[in-house]
Amino acid sequence: MSDLDLGVVGNCAFAALVDRDARVVWCCLPRFDGDPVFHSLLGAPQEADGGFFAIDLEDCVNVEQSYSGNTAVLETTLHGKQGAFRVTDFAPRFWWRDRLFYPHTLVRRLAPIAGSPRIRIRVRPRFDYGATAPVLTYGSHHIRYVGPNMTLRLTTNAPIDFIRDETFFNLANSVDLILGPDETLSEGIAQTAHSFEERTRDYWRGWVHRLAIPFEWQDAVIRAAVTLKLCTYEPTGAIVAALTTSIPEAPDSGRTWDYRFCWLRDAYFVVRALNRLAAVRKMENYFGWLMNIVSATNGAQIQPVYGIGLEADLQERIVTSLPGYRGMGPVRVGNQAYQHHQYDSYGNVILGVAQAFLDRRLLSPPSRMDFLHLEGMGRQALCCCDQPDAGMWELRSRARVHTTSSLMCWAAADRLARIAEYLGEAERCRDWKLEAERIKQVILDRAWSQKRQAFVESLDGEHLDAGVLLMVEVGFLDPGDPRIISTVKQIEAVLARGPHVMRYEADDDFGAPKTAFNTCSFWRIDALARMGRAEEAREHFEALLACRNRLGVMSEDVDIQTGESWGNYPQTYSMVGIINGAMRLSRSWEKAI
Repeated sequence: MSDLDLGVVGNCAFAALVDRDARVVWCCLPRFDGDPVFHSLLGAPQEADGGFFAIDLEDCVNVEQSYSGNTAVLETTLHGKQGAFRVTDFAPRFWWRDRLFYPHTLVRRLAPIAGSPRIRIRVRPRFDYGATAPVLTYGSHHIRYVGPNMTLRLTTNAPIDFIRDETFFNLANSVDLILGPDETLSEGIAQTAHSFEERTRDYWRGWVHRLAIPFEWQDAVIRAAVTLKLCTYEPTGAIVAALTTSIPEAPDSGRTWDYRFCWLRDAYFVVRALNRLAAVRKMENYFGWLMNIVSATNGAQIQPVYGIGLEADLQERIVTSLPGYRGMGPVRVGNQAYQHHQYDSYGNVILGVAQAFLDRRLLSPPSRMDFLHLEGMGRQALCCCDQPDAGMWELRSRARVHTTSSLMCWAAADRLARIAEYLGEAERCRDWKLEAERIKQVILDRAWSQKRQAFVESLDGEHLDAGVLLMVEVGFLDPGDPRIISTVKQIEAVLARGPHVMRYEADDDFGAPKTAFNTCSFWRIDALARMGRAEEAREHFEALLACRNRLGVMSEDVDIQTGESWGNYPQTYSMVGIINGAMRLSRSWEKAI
């Protein structure tokens, strides 16, 4: 069983990962890219140092875990020789006083359900990526964990002595544990926990109720959608690529990256997937975040990644206080990619907001001035469309004119033409169409390899790259085009491993990739379905769904031999693939009824 068999709870301000034994093993505060006060997923300086929040059952023999219905409320039932109890985990999120309420608070509710279970509560946060132990102070119903930059307060109706000394005790009645800011509750502990739980359940059920889901694979799509929602940052509208840092892409590979930031590329795919489910409020929030970036750059070069609070400087450093996932370091904080030239970013910016200009449901539709700002991004795309860059795979030591970068520059011009046409800007529409056609011809002339009978990873290059499957995704060529059909055939022959697809065939900074990239596998499924190979696509899709963990969540990569999950978790790219695949392949409601 994978160490990434983790439940995700959160409220779009922070998140926590809970393992199958009800231990919180990862939780960053005060936001996704903050200090991991619970960090045992990446180890601890010393085994006794902790970095977790555990609820232990004496003589535990069996554990069951699942989400409660269509919610982000996680329930773990532990069975022991003397009894059983249930842990209910959630982060409050609901409408209160005409606004969304999403405090930096984790609620854990313990309820006996059979016999007389003996439990132990161990709360061991640490600060500065595990380097600093907290100073503890106590009250009649709370414990304060004081760190150099933050203080956490655990408010509870459990005996404080038992928590302080980590004593096993009989769980005769329900216990509530509310961990959050150093503030006094305005109401009683049990009353607060109960109210927060009911309101949070209602919020998530209401949100899911409004989704336009497909007939088939409904549970998979709902869980993917909720997980994507949990990776969005409500205060600014940003979307993180994943909630973790430094989970290796493969064992002992050194491929450990910090994904707790907003990549323009990843965010576009998330917005597009949620739009397909009619969850358009996320698009509106992201539009606000993205237009802040566009305004700040003022038509100059854009970074491929930013902090969730619009931070431009994401300096990468190695943290020596944590050994890493299974001891496989290094643990990285920050990401060097912010310094890269990745010219596909311009297309991702415009693709990410294009629907907003055409969608009449939005409460705050974009203006003509927003379009003029976006044209600055388009002009940058025209300048960069045939220039070498690090590419979408963020190569650190090699620059080429990557086909996917040129493709997304084409998409920028193409979508600006469509927006201009919708806005009645005929002259601008004509100009952008001409530019899009110019870029398209360059790609057709230089990215197609007669030798490989495929579109290759760079202009005038020779190696295969699964990223070129995006030609179908963004509408560059018809899926029935002979060149697309041949490209898919060659990618399947070289990069496919059963239902899985490797990213590329050429070695990168760390050698050849050893695990399959889930996103590429889903891109192939989409291409097959569009080409009329629906039965093959369905077969591969079912195989990929089997790679999810018990709770229906996926990481970034999968070991093609063992099926084990690797890479940062949960990976938004992977969850997007589940939604897109189901929407593409499902039978319609009309045909099903």
